[in-house]
Amino acid sequence: MIYHLEIENFYSIRDSQVLDLRVPRNVSDYPERLHPLFPGADDRAPKVVALFGANGSGKSSVLKALAFLAWFIKDSFQNQSPLPCERFNDEESMNRPIRLAIELGGLTELSFAAVNSRSHRPEEFGLYRYELELLSRDGTIRSVSREALRHKPQGQGKWQRVFERGADREIRGSKSFSLAGYSQVVDKVREDASVISTLALFEHEPSKVLVQVAGTVFRNILMERVEFSDRDVIQFLAQNQTAVENLNRELQRIDVGVERMEIVQTASGPTALFKHEGLHVPMPWTLESQGTRSFIRVFPLLLLAMQQGGVAVVDELDLSIHPLVLPEIVRWFYDPDRNPSGAQLWMSCHSASLLDDLSKEEIVFTEKDQFGRTNIYSLMDVQSVRRSDNLYKKYLGGAYGAVPQIG
Repeated sequence: MIYHLEIENFYSIRDSQVLDLRVPRNVSDYPERLHPLFPGADDRAPKVVALFGANGSGKSSVLKALAFLAWFIKDSFQNQSPLPCERFNDEESMNRPIRLAIELGGLTELSFAAVNSRSHRPEEFGLYRYELELLSRDGTIRSVSREALRHKPQGQGKWQRVFERGADREIRGSKSFSLAGYSQVVDKVREDASVISTLALFEHEPSKVLVQVAGTVFRNILMERVEFSDRDVIQFLAQNQTAVENLNRELQRIDVGVERMEIVQTASGPTALFKHEGLHVPMPWTLESQGTRSFIRVFPLLLLAMQQGGVAVVDELDLSIHPLVLPEIVRWFYDPDRNPSGAQLWMSCHSASLLDDLSKEEIVFTEKDQFGRTNIYSLMDVQSVRRSDNLYKKYLGGAYGAVPQIG
């Protein structure tokens, strides 16, 4: 459960922004919407995090930070291209580092025996903090100046080192992240790659566990919002009949006129056909409505996140999707049968009507100042917001900021 995010000099975010979504135990409303940071924790975080703001205000920059951290931990060693991120576009920021940090709950022991155990005690969990600092020279992001993973057993006390890598490139491990026998591998960690992604390729078990965790972040954005293409969606469905059956149930429930979708094999690979009420011949993917295709594109991300207790990072979830369908998607994450492991949905959205279906703990705003710098804040940080408030009306009226200035 992700509850804390820090971003600095990353896309439209110039100055350090800290988003803390912890909800204390004494907030008893909407228990189905909140989930403990880890089993037995007092503090909770929302299962749904919805970002609102004007066009170009930085909503996507927040989601890109989450997507980039997961990508860097898991895949950066295999990367042969420039790092897929950008610093803030002003002269002052050209040589300033990019700084990112994330905090979440998890098992203390970084082993597959612990991960695969059928029963866990609350004392086996705690909090993790991953920090990353990237050097930018002449406007190009070139190397890691700092990477660290820290831990608080049971969420108590001070942060303890799991591993740390400094500007001197020396990598220091710990009892839970032993580097014994990996001295030669450590020397192979490139300056533009993660310690974790590198060691995982050499069968370092704690790193492989962390890569597996990073692999439960399912996104439609990294650099651009085209990370999960139509071909990817159809290939996934072609290999997962259960997902097709789940999708067909949802297509029938949300009443898009589709009786059934089928994946068929053709000479050029799998393709999707849609049987509609009243139509004699099934419709191909290319002739299906944009709204239906948009829904199907995000469905695998949502399904995989809920199945694995991960995080779905979806930019512009409301793109071409009817406003009445959005609350239904959100409710999937509240449903303990659909979402038994407390998966999270982080999304950007322009449909202000969705505010009527959200609580203040789930709402985050992004707003740009006159210099193009993004500010990020939770509705929890806005004073005097009541449960009974009409959030939709107040937001559009400018009470919370983060609305377009027209005229």
